[in-house]
Amino acid sequence: MERRKGHPFLEILAASIHEDFRFPILEVFAFLYAISTFAFLGLGSRITLMFSPRSGEAYTYQLVSIQMGMPLFIFLILIFKNVVYGFGNEFEKGTIQTLLSYPLKRHMVLTAKLLSALGVSLLMFLGIQFFALFIMAPQTVSANLTTVIVSYLASLSYPLFLTAILLIVAMKIRKGGLALVLGIVLYFALSVAQGILTVLSITTGSPLTLQALSILNPSLALQYHFNPLGSLTGGETLWNPDFNEVLVYLMGGYCLVIAAFLIAYYYFSRRLNI
Repeated sequence: MERRKGHPFLEILAASIHEDFRFPILEVFAFLYAISTFAFLGLGSRITLMFSPRSGEAYTYQLVSIQMGMPLFIFLILIFKNVVYGFGNEFEKGTIQTLLSYPLKRHMVLTAKLLSALGVSLLMFLGIQFFALFIMAPQTVSANLTTVIVSYLASLSYPLFLTAILLIVAMKIRKGGLALVLGIVLYFALSVAQGILTVLSITTGSPLTLQALSILNPSLALQYHFNPLGSLTGGETLWNPDFNEVLVYLMGGYCLVIAAFLIAYYYFSRRLNI
């Protein structure tokens, strides 16, 4: 009796998950997520109590921001490993040709790869984060759920945009190691640029550069919503966007994310020659 074959999409997804999270990668990163999340959540609770009462949106934002610090960096490391190095390495070894031989359209092949490289990592990150919040601060989270959700959306916008850009870079140069180096350089270059633009805004007394940067990184707008940007003299508030403005920056940020991924899909489906 002839053995039935599985669905090509599910076969590629299963093979990608096996490759991206082979033992002990999944276990190690889940452990790092859990340890860093609970450690920073406990630390965040003590720090935020020094500056704000144990209630309200400001307290919730500070708590979530501190809790996300190290786990978000670990999430970026996993994304760099799976997307930047993983995709580049598959092009370099020629294994991507095997995936394209499946009776499946190219955009579906890329979707399966991204569900493994990005989707599983994102689910693990958010699952542990929300589990820790509801265990350690259930009343605060329930009372300010909108602030929690907006905080996560704002913080993830920039990493997702960077992922899409680096995916295009990996497809262009087709070398895992080089793509990884370029990704690390780009990440730190943008981080330095953000610090320089912040100093520039304070010294010039104009928030325009930060407002432009907040489209790329909406977490900046949310940060200055709860912690207004002051001038050098300390007597003037340079920028303190209201919540509706933050939502506008958030929508702008995800428009950039969607546009970047659409470009990556278009390049993989129409322009990539293999």
